[in-house]
This record gives sequence, C-alpha cells and structure tokens, in this order.
Amino acid sequence: MSEFRAEKRVVVSPDAEKLAEGVARRLFQRISRRTASGKTTHILLSGGSASAAVLRAAGASAAREGIDWSLVHFWWGDERFVPAADPERNQAAATEAFLSRIDVPEANIHPIAASDAGLDHDGAARAYAEELARFAGNAHAWPVFTVAFLGVGPDGHIASLFPDRSEIADTEHAVLPVRDSPVPPEDRITLTRPVINSSRRVWLVLPGVDKASALGLALAGASYHSVPAAGAKGRKQTVFFVDQAAAEGVPEELIDPEF
Repeated sequence: MSEFRAEKRVVVSPDAEKLAEGVARRLFQRISRRTASGKTTHILLSGGSASAAVLRAAGASAAREGIDWSLVHFWWGDERFVPAADPERNQAAATEAFLSRIDVPEANIHPIAASDAGLDHDGAARAYAEELARFAGNAHAWPVFTVAFLGVGPDGHIASLFPDRSEIADTEHAVLPVRDSPVPPEDRITLTRPVINSSRRVWLVLPGVDKASALGLALAGASYHSVPAAGAKGRKQTVFFVDQAAAEGVPEELIDPEF
C-alpha cells in the first residue's frame, strides 16, 4: 500500500470551491519557486468546468501579482477545433478567467489553431506538434512541463483522449486530430499520453459525485485504454485533487492529509 501511495496522492477538499482555491494556491507556489530562481516554467492547461474553476480562482488571487510571468509559458492539452470566436474553445475560457489577468507576454501563450485559422484539422495538429518541438527540453520533441493540469470526465477521459479509442493508445505522435468525439464538439485536437506523462507533475482535478466512479477506477489500476485517467502519471508526482463528494469511496489510507 505504501508503494501505491507513493505513486498517486489523493488530496480532499471540503467542496468544489475550496478545491479550486487549493489547486490555484499550489500552482502559484510551484511557479513562484521556479521563477524566483530564474527558471523557465511550462504549464499545460486543460479544458472543462473543473479546470475553468481552478483558473477563475487563480485569476482572482492576489498571489498572481508577485510572479515574473515572462518566465512562464502556457500550453493546452487539448482544444475544440472550432472557430476562434467560439466561446467553447478552451483558450477562450482560460483567457477570460486567468490569462487576461496576468502580465504574461503574448509570445508565451501557445494556443492550438482554431478551425478558421487557415489550417485543416490534420494541419492544425501538425502545427501544434511543431510549436511544441520549438521548445523541446528533453529527449522528446516537446517542452518539459512543470505541471500538467487534467480535468477528468465522468467516463474517465483526459484531454481529448477518450476510452477505447485509438488516440489513447498512440505513442508515435505528440499531437493528434480527434474526429467523431463522443463528447461535443466532434472535432478536437489533443496531446497524446506520452507527452502528458513526460510532465514532472500531473494534477488531476475531479470535483463532484459524478467523478467518483472514474476516480475509483483510476486508483484501482484500471486499464488506461478503458479509463484514460488511470494512465495519467507524472514523472515526479501524480495528484488527484477531489472534493468530499468525489472522495466518497476512497479508502482513508490513500488520502494524503499533508500535501
């Protein structure tokens, strides 16, 4: 049991609001340590309501004002392949909630191309892979992410890697187009599992009772083909941030009260 706990931590907050505030606070702490030492930091953002709540909490926090944002780069784990003005884009939500509230250079924000940007679906995926490669910082063709945020769907999907589809098993590409997504919109672009799992830290955010089943399966070691969240793992740290509703069936010995 101790080995299992060393791999995956579960951190429980009283409710969804406290959960979002706690993740935002820890994000600022992590970024502050690196930027204070002059280190460039790459953060992988996610879409979905849970991630949006974290970004809103971050955007409302006074802690954002004490960070040298010129050293921080923001990326997306997936995006809806829709027009740039569509409010459903993950970039739109992140910009409104957080990015517009910090003094980050535009060149440090790396969005995935929209469907009206002049590239087709496949071309947009290739272009993002090329952008990632420009900042390659390890043996792979992408940057080393200090933190990768992942929302988790009730079905256990992460980014736009859905259960029992070819994208979750792909190890040859950094970025893939996703067609006929089981969750609308049907056209998406996603980073693959090797990119996500090369991150130093993977933080999964799961508020709500509808996430309890996915959480339980991920912690129980389900196949990542059927439960993609089960296959998410940071090189240094993997943390499931949950609220009391999602943590209903989590054994007490798996909960980390000190992180």
